[in-house]
Amino acid sequence: MAPYSLLVTRLQKALGVRQYHVASVLCQRAKVAMSHFEPNEYIRYDLLEKNINIVRKRLNRPLTLSEKIVYGHLDDPANQEIERGKTYLRLRPDRVAMQDATAQMAMLQFISSGLPKVAVPSTIHCDHLIEAQVGGEKDLRRAKDINQEVYNFLATAGAKYGVGFWRPGSGIIHQIILENYAYPGVLLIGTDSHTPNGGGLGGICIGVGGADAVDVMAGIPWELKCPKVIGVKLTGSLSGWSSPKDVILKVAGILTVKGGTGAIVEYHGPGVDSISCTGMATICNMGAEIGATTSVFPYNHRMKKYLSKTGRADIASLAEEFKDHLVPDPGCQYDQLIEINLNELKPHINGPFTPDLAHPVAEVGTVAEKEGWPLDIRVGLIGSCTNSSYEDMGRSAAVAKQALAHGLKCKSQFTITPGSEQIRATIERDGYAQILRDVGGVVLANACGPCIGQWDRKDIKKGEKNTIVTSYNRNFTGRNDANPETHAFVTSPEIVTALAIAGTLKFNPETDFLTGKDGKKFKLEAPDADELPRSDFDPGQDTYQHPPKDSSGQRVDVSPTSQRLQLLEPFDKWDGKDLEDLQILIKVKGKCTTDHISAAGPWLKFRGHLDNISNNLLIGAINIENGKANSVRNAVTQEFGPVPDTARYYKKHGIRWVVIGDENYGEGSSREHAALEPRHLGGRAIITKSFARIHETNLKKQGLLPLTFADPSDYNKIHPVDKLTIQGLKDFAPGKPLKCIIKHPNGTQETILLNHTFNETQIEWFRAGSALNRMKELQQ
Repeated sequence: MAPYSLLVTRLQKALGVRQYHVASVLCQRAKVAMSHFEPNEYIRYDLLEKNINIVRKRLNRPLTLSEKIVYGHLDDPANQEIERGKTYLRLRPDRVAMQDATAQMAMLQFISSGLPKVAVPSTIHCDHLIEAQVGGEKDLRRAKDINQEVYNFLATAGAKYGVGFWRPGSGIIHQIILENYAYPGVLLIGTDSHTPNGGGLGGICIGVGGADAVDVMAGIPWELKCPKVIGVKLTGSLSGWSSPKDVILKVAGILTVKGGTGAIVEYHGPGVDSISCTGMATICNMGAEIGATTSVFPYNHRMKKYLSKTGRADIASLAEEFKDHLVPDPGCQYDQLIEINLNELKPHINGPFTPDLAHPVAEVGTVAEKEGWPLDIRVGLIGSCTNSSYEDMGRSAAVAKQALAHGLKCKSQFTITPGSEQIRATIERDGYAQILRDVGGVVLANACGPCIGQWDRKDIKKGEKNTIVTSYNRNFTGRNDANPETHAFVTSPEIVTALAIAGTLKFNPETDFLTGKDGKKFKLEAPDADELPRSDFDPGQDTYQHPPKDSSGQRVDVSPTSQRLQLLEPFDKWDGKDLEDLQILIKVKGKCTTDHISAAGPWLKFRGHLDNISNNLLIGAINIENGKANSVRNAVTQEFGPVPDTARYYKKHGIRWVVIGDENYGEGSSREHAALEPRHLGGRAIITKSFARIHETNLKKQGLLPLTFADPSDYNKIHPVDKLTIQGLKDFAPGKPLKCIIKHPNGTQETILLNHTFNETQIEWFRAGSALNRMKELQQ
């Protein structure tokens, strides 16, 4: 029989129709599964094509790739109002993914919904609860013992409700998705802010809170504000020490941590073809650091190669036939355009304390000396969901091998985190892991580890000023080791390795020399490594649990005395009145990420217990009244105390409260606990200059009011001792500002306007008390 592509061409000529029409007909005959684990769930390129054609006819203009995939998943493409940056889209995602820290609350909410099964393919990935201590095998064994109750809950909940379960040790959620679930044109939502990693395989993969995931798992159309599209045109090609990580480090320096808010970043141009599939994933992954809704690359031969190498050649063949829908239209328009010449791109290192503070590696040492940052590098860490691919490990091993050839080992401590069990097994087989050990490295478990604060660090004391370099994505204050004096810098794995060997930020591998054991000077050559293993990947141990076909006898137990799991009680409904005399719990000064609002690290163990984890509410936020963290004035007793204790006092005494925030409030992780906790402890509104996208949505989902100052300078009119009344809720409507009366202690008052982005559906969430409450109302 003639090859499929040849058959399409012959039919195209015979029928005189466009290729995608023929491909659509043939696709219905040759169904292709979304993954090996779900053989009866098929890729619907035919539906994607149909929806794109409807929208294209309506808009009558070329479409960006982002628009094709997003609009191709519209619930009602014929009637959906579409305006970038303004209208809310109702979408039908293809699948859901959850990591173990966020899956606990997501599954607890799904259980509360009363639904029997998930409506779309969904998975749980155990990667966040494994603490790095001494090495992979021992750390994994310890984590399984400590977290047995939680893992059992997630495994049994997955079995009960039809969710696939990846056991601890499987790897980091985003690497697992790339290897098994992402594909060109997929619309995937994940309960982790770095879900955009899947854009490296041509999908629109978006980080959300658990309540959003529950909507999709319940079969309810998912709402997303129609994204703007930022185009990044890449020309030239990467070479030498420059890497895919440098592309996003450069973009972060241009756009800053909030420059991508409300937009999808779409990479295109001839330079794309010089980047591997996993390199494209690295770039998309760290797009979360610029606030972008997600990032995406067009389908190309690099993705085809990766799909084939990961056992999905059938998907690659299907994508080839629908390629017109998996790349942007010629002449499509972007809301903003950035151009980067990869020939001129130099290795970058960003930090400390924020991922958008960009420096060329050649200059960071001089800047550090000027700013008083420690030059001595205490630890170099490679891996994480951002940079743990086979190619990443190979390039790092190539650098390490050169040092070993001259008798050198790392001057800094050095850790390696494989992205998945498949990566771990393959780098062990191919010798990379041993090279990295020989140069002084410790191979940690296939998990997030120090990247999210799961690091039992022993080499320094808290408060000791020091520098670390990582190939991670975030470097907020205290994120990796809970030490606010740790100056963390993010860069590529190969630069981390070179700097760990040299031991100082003053080292530039492009120009500087090292001294070998024999006393001779030598210069490291730019690393070169295979994009993918020459042999097939070694899958390693089987760590996947299929949900059973019949789960009628499956039990999901949550002990009423558990300190780690707690069934949810519905939040109270809005009482129909304005919010009067709200006490200000804290007026936050400066950056306030979800790490500040709901810290990770040791608090991860309480992610399934809302009351216990609420004891970390805003403990990292700086109080403008005294410049301190976790110290606020109790308006009744006039004593200063911890933020959670003060919130609990107010709740006990029936005092409703509000938080005042600065710019880009809630940037960082997708953790919805940062929204659940203030709601649980009696908060009613969060008023800021601006919000990060995911956090703003999470607040709405839990029945809180995320509001912004119509005039940002009004932030200065409010003092921690004031009381606020929010008026206009009886006539709450999209686009209609609310009034806020500021009552000062001396009896004077001021009135300001507060903006919001609520649509009609979200207003119903507020009135019902939460999105989950509203879901139950609709079921009844």
